[in-house]
Amino acid sequence: MATEQQSKSLWQHAWETLLRDKMAVVAMIIIFVYMAMAVLSATGIIVSDWAAEVGPSYGAPSLDHWFGLDMFGRSVLAKTIKGTEVAISVGFIASLLSLVIGVTLGSIAGYFGGRVDEFIVWFYTTFTSIPNIMLLVAITFISGKGLKAVILALGLTGWVSLCRLIRGEVIRHKDREYVHAASAIGGGNYRKLVKHILPNVTHIMIISFSLQFQIAIKSEVILSYLGLGVQGRPSWGIMIDDAKLELARGVWWQLGAATFAMALVVLAFNILGDALRDALDPKLKGK
Repeated sequence: MATEQQSKSLWQHAWETLLRDKMAVVAMIIIFVYMAMAVLSATGIIVSDWAAEVGPSYGAPSLDHWFGLDMFGRSVLAKTIKGTEVAISVGFIASLLSLVIGVTLGSIAGYFGGRVDEFIVWFYTTFTSIPNIMLLVAITFISGKGLKAVILALGLTGWVSLCRLIRGEVIRHKDREYVHAASAIGGGNYRKLVKHILPNVTHIMIISFSLQFQIAIKSEVILSYLGLGVQGRPSWGIMIDDAKLELARGVWWQLGAATFAMALVVLAFNILGDALRDALDPKLKGK
């Protein structure tokens, strides 16, 4: 009971620390707005008619169309919001996949040690020797173009840093008194690892997830820009790629909308990630 109350107080302290950071609060609001737009777009409540022609080709920004129109007369604002759906879905699912792989391999390596640890360390060391962009392109080529391929590629390449962190933390925690106490009352390896050790490294998982989220968003934009990303729907990367020809005509609003949308959410995730690191760092709990 005392441990549960202490854990609750630590998380409560972290939340209160986060709320005192005005920049972190603003970042959370921005991220919430993006996620709300993604959900509303995915359910068809908003921008379901993003492909409809609503005006002349390359219409400039106006009160009716804030971000202007593209070459087919489609609303750039509607395309940007639809691209938010792609970015948030890719960021969330790819980060979750990376989290599962990184935590699983890192905890197994750190807890069991020996040859299991050596094999996993050899595996991720070999994995990281290959440039990340080459892995992304290779996996996308193998699995084919599309949203699922992008998510799979990003999820399978973003777990290494978390795996290293979790491995080190598990090694540090597995010889502590509370783990020995769990062994003394008959706790097995699964119970000690899942019920006792991993809850003590949850803060690392949360921080890593928030940072991996924005990395996945940027990577999706790069892949879509290269023509290896999503097909048949708006994406910020595709919008930036389309803007290459538009700039020669002096049409900048599609590039501006996609770039601004991406920069704002990435900045918000970076600020939130830093704030989470400060709030959840165990060394700062007593301050």
